[in-house]
Amino acid sequence: MDEQILRATKEMIVKFIEMGRLSPSNIHESFKDLYATVNETVKENVTKAVPSNDKQD
Repeated sequence: MDEQILRATKEMIVKFIEMGRLSPSNIHESFKDLYATVNETVKENVTKAVPSNDKQD
C-alpha cells in the first residue's frame, strides 16, 4: 500500500508541475505535504472500509 501511495503522490506532483501549479524549486516541501495528505486519507478510508473480524463463528 505504501508503494501505491508513493506512486500516486509522484503522479500528482508531476501533473501539478506540468500544469504550472507547482515549481520544481519547491518540490521538496510540496512532496512531503502531499504525501502526508494522501497517506492519511488512504489509511483512514482503508480502516473504515475493512470490517473488523472480532467475532468469528
